[in-house]
Amino acid sequence: MQQADIGLIGLAVMGENLVMNMESKGFTVAVYNRTTAKVDKFTSGRAQGKNIIGAHSLKELVDSLKKPRKVFLMIKAGTPVDEQIQQLIPLLDRGDIIIDGGNSHFPDTMRRTELVESKGLLYVGCGVSGGEEGALKGPSLMPGGSPAAWPEVAPIFQKICAHVEDGSPCCDWVGENGAGHFVKMVHNGIEYGDMELICEAYQLMREVLGLTAPEISLVFARWNKTELDSYLIEITRDILAYKDTDGEPLVDRILDTAGQKGTGKWTAIAALDEGVPLTLIGEAVFSRCLSAMKEERIAASKAFPKAAPQPGWDREEAIEAIRQALLAAKIVSYAQGYMLMRAAAGHYGWNLNYGGIALMWRGGCIIRSAFLGKIKGAYDKDPELSNLILAPYFRSAIEKLVPAWRKVAAASVETGVPAPAMLSALSWFDGYTTEKLPANLLQAQRDYFGAHTYERLDAPRGHFFHTNWTGHGGDTASTTYNA
Repeated sequence: MQQADIGLIGLAVMGENLVMNMESKGFTVAVYNRTTAKVDKFTSGRAQGKNIIGAHSLKELVDSLKKPRKVFLMIKAGTPVDEQIQQLIPLLDRGDIIIDGGNSHFPDTMRRTELVESKGLLYVGCGVSGGEEGALKGPSLMPGGSPAAWPEVAPIFQKICAHVEDGSPCCDWVGENGAGHFVKMVHNGIEYGDMELICEAYQLMREVLGLTAPEISLVFARWNKTELDSYLIEITRDILAYKDTDGEPLVDRILDTAGQKGTGKWTAIAALDEGVPLTLIGEAVFSRCLSAMKEERIAASKAFPKAAPQPGWDREEAIEAIRQALLAAKIVSYAQGYMLMRAAAGHYGWNLNYGGIALMWRGGCIIRSAFLGKIKGAYDKDPELSNLILAPYFRSAIEKLVPAWRKVAAASVETGVPAPAMLSALSWFDGYTTEKLPANLLQAQRDYFGAHTYERLDAPRGHFFHTNWTGHGGDTASTTYNA
């Protein structure tokens, strides 16, 4: 009986495309789907004549695999993954590997790694980015979990993933337990930020400068030949040029309410848990929430009508200013994402390779861009870099971009055209580069109403003081804590 190198469960579009990708790279793949009719349809259609083995039960799938068995789950995140793991455990032997390639929440992956390892098996939580095309032609893969699994899955993963110009694979081991899915979550958060920033640049050109969709498409085409060269800029160019059946721009007829699947929200929640000011990505998530309030926004727009914007600046000069503001805010988006990964690595004991993560994102994934090569270079030069904006390249870039960034922020405020991510990124930059913030007053307020104590400039760090501000509040202080 022919034996497969790997088995895959879940024949939706991503699953099918990954199977075709693996088979095209020389691997024999066994496939199973809960609805077995999908297996038959796939093996008699798209997979016909290829080294793909159809299975009609989990046992049949497992029995068809070479040892150590590798079972790749491409199913809906959440309870279905837990149920599938429980069904697989009795069928597998010590050292066999379960791989979850869905968008699972990293705490679930941490829990599942512990469970699977307790049964003598190995577990991999692998972030997969690149959409349908990436799955077929080469995705970005971010595996984490049981370290002993990596030598077994690496030959497959590093062959099927995307590769950059020098041949480097966009896949490497990320870290223990939930590290792979955490890095994928941050990737998706940055994706939220990038998309929101691009939409804000589009809105400013449309509302403030009065440009049409085809005109803005040409602007994005120009921008894609600059430091902004990226997949998202590229597809935005194409979207804005796309015409409906009557020749009018299709984008102008799409309802302005955005959906989300939760990974951006998870990123923002993780940032709150770690105490990391992930302001831009938070604004990107909230912007989608605001877009969903369509009927309320229509009513509010009638209650507060806006005058037509009167920017009073040269069109080409304005376009270049918006490009620079977009680039500056994009740098902040990545800087904030890396801040979160650094904090989580300390919290969970992960040894993350920050330059390697940038390399994983350079090809195959949604946020792939030329920009990531600069991030890899920065962390290769200084693996302990505390913040991306302090690396020489990015520090120099932001210094040049700040004047245009401020001008665009002012135009947004003056014209009433919202640009929450661009503005929050600028506020974060101003706060991060300010030696003395007003938190001294905030700490005094907390101590006044709650005896939460404060530190003094003329005392060593870690020494806390309480003042009886009213004269009748007493000297008992609350314990210190960080919420």
